[in-house]
Amino acid sequence: MSGPRRRLSLGERLVIAAPYLWVSAFFLAPMLLVAKISVSQSVLARPPYRPIFQSSDSLADIWAKAQTFTLDSYRALISDTLYLESYLSSLTIAAIATLITLIVAYPFALAMARAPERWRPVLVGLAAAPFWTSFLIRVYAWIALLKDEGLINNALIALGVISAPLQIYATPRAVVIGIVYSYLPFMLLPLYAALESQDKSLREAAADLGASPAQVFLRVTWPLSREGVIAGSLLVFIPAVGEFVIPDLLGGSETLMIGRILWNDFFSNHDWPAASAAAMALVALLMVPLLAWERARLKEERAR
Repeated sequence: MSGPRRRLSLGERLVIAAPYLWVSAFFLAPMLLVAKISVSQSVLARPPYRPIFQSSDSLADIWAKAQTFTLDSYRALISDTLYLESYLSSLTIAAIATLITLIVAYPFALAMARAPERWRPVLVGLAAAPFWTSFLIRVYAWIALLKDEGLINNALIALGVISAPLQIYATPRAVVIGIVYSYLPFMLLPLYAALESQDKSLREAAADLGASPAQVFLRVTWPLSREGVIAGSLLVFIPAVGEFVIPDLLGGSETLMIGRILWNDFFSNHDWPAASAAAMALVALLMVPLLAWERARLKEERAR
C-alpha cells in the first residue's frame, strides 16, 4: 500500500503551474482572440470587425453582441477555391522541403554523432551558427544566389555546364531551397540528439552476428533514430506550411502559400475575420500530424 500523499508547498505548486500559465497567456489567450475575430463581422472601421467587447459591458450587452457572431468567414473558406489551392500548395511545398531537409540533415547528424566526443560541441555550435545571423538577411542572400544573373547561374555558365540561366528564382523551387536552408538546424539537432544517445554496443552486436553496414543502419540505427526523425520533421513541416517571408521574397506571384494569403487578408484587404478563420483552419489542419504522432506513441507504449 502506498503511503499518504505529501501535500505540495506553495512554491512547488507555483513551479508546476508556471508552464500552464505560460501556455495559457501566450498560446490559448491569443488563439481565443483569433477564434473570436473569425466569427465576427468585417466592417470598415478600426479595428475592422465587430462586435467589440468592452469591460463596461453588462451581461445583456455581451449576450446581444454574441448573437451577432457568424460563420460566414468559414463558409467563404469552403466556397473560395483560392484558400483550398493555397492550403494544398502550402502542404505540398512544406512536405517536399521537409523530405529534402531530412535527406540532407541525416548524414550530417550521423557524422556529428560518430565524431570524436571532444569535437561534438564544436559541431553542434556550427550547426546552430546560422541562427547568429538575421533570418531576413539570410533569405535575401539567396536572392543574389538564385537570380538569373546570380552567382549560381554565372558559375554554371562559366564552367560550361549550362548555356542559359536556370529559371530558379521566383518559382516554387526557390521557396523549397529557402525552406531547406533556413530550417535545416531544426532537423539536424533532433536527429543528432537521437543518434548520439544510441548505444554503440547494439551496432557492434549486429555486426558480430553477420549484419552488413547497410543492414546495421536499416535494422539498428534508423529504427532507433525514429523519434528524432519525427520530431525534426514536425519542427520543419509545421512552420514551413505557414511560412510567409520565404515565399514572399523567393517565390513569384504564382507561388501560392497560405502565409501570403493571410498577410493579404490582414494588411491589404483588412478582412480580419476571413484571415482569422483561415488561420484557425490552418491550426486545425496542423493538429492532425501532431495528434497522429501522439496517438501512435501512446499505442506503442501500451504495446510494450
